Amino acid sequence: MPGVLVHEWIERDGGSEKVLDEFVRCFPDADVLCLWDNADRYPGRTVVESALARTPLRRSKALALPAMPFVWRGRPGDYDFALVSSHCFAHHVSFRTPPAEFRKYVYVHTPARYLWTPELDERGTSPAARLASPVLRGIDRRRAREGARFAANSDFVRRRIEKAWDVDARVVFPPVDTRRITAVADWRTELDDEESALVASLPDSFVLGASRFVPYKRLDWVIRAAERAGLPAVIAGSGPEEARLRELAESARVSVRVLRRPSDALLYTLYQRALVYVFPAIEDFGIMPVEARAAGARVIVNSLGGASEWLTEGVDGLCFREDRWEAVADCILEIDRVPRPSAGSTADLSSERFRAEIVAWVGN
Repeated sequence: MPGVLVHEWIERDGGSEKVLDEFVRCFPDADVLCLWDNADRYPGRTVVESALARTPLRRSKALALPAMPFVWRGRPGDYDFALVSSHCFAHHVSFRTPPAEFRKYVYVHTPARYLWTPELDERGTSPAARLASPVLRGIDRRRAREGARFAANSDFVRRRIEKAWDVDARVVFPPVDTRRITAVADWRTELDDEESALVASLPDSFVLGASRFVPYKRLDWVIRAAERAGLPAVIAGSGPEEARLRELAESARVSVRVLRRPSDALLYTLYQRALVYVFPAIEDFGIMPVEARAAGARVIVNSLGGASEWLTEGVDGLCFREDRWEAVADCILEIDRVPRPSAGSTADLSSERFRAEIVAWVGN
């Protein structure tokens, strides 16, 4: 039998889904196993959903979380290997009748944040989570030590794996579609008329923040830092924080534009137009700063987390070392000591590099 590719749940957008996309390209004959599939990303491919997909719990990850460690166990199938994309409990997966030579490889985006680093995930601070976490941490640690081989998406995550589960992991940076970004010298040529007019209306120089509109991405820091630096800002993305970010934008003493759900072409144009791209989050890796750098932007990232691991300071951009928004503002004011780079000068973080590393890992 061929292998199986295991993923928590499949959505339309997301960095972990991009990893799964590359797994699918690496192993075209493998089935895909998930809790539920909300995207239909892989037509013609066998995608097996769990029992949770047939319940209302698929609409609430928070309510489904306590059931997930148990749903992954004893799955049907006699696969030769499983390649797992895990940021919650997918690495718990087991099969009823695995062959004697069965191998499990786990690519870890992060050990479940709400269990192991609740200070970085508000889900872990609720009374219910605090009550359940000790039991779930014990289960999580035991199942992580069942003999799987692990890879982490950054050294930051590798250290957290070691601390949480007491297992070793190699580091394989995630895929970034740098070749696509660098293939277009000026992304304004790919905009439609409405997007072109929008870009023309932006200030000549602005600070860019772009990501999902969720609290831990800290886009409010981008607004505050730009305001302190006396520079306009553009905030791009979508998510539940949109209303709050728009309120901050309206009350700021500098011009702040909030752009909802930009197309890839518009986002890449913003990277190219911005004075600097700012990414304040304590992130497991951080794909968007790499995209921005590939497009030719200077970047500012947090020295905490994985976003700084690929960056050469003073060449690609700057890292702020005090975890506060005022330090971001200081870096914005200093960004002109970093030469404006040409596109394509990122380290080799391409999708092609990722696929080669994964195939070599599983092949061994």
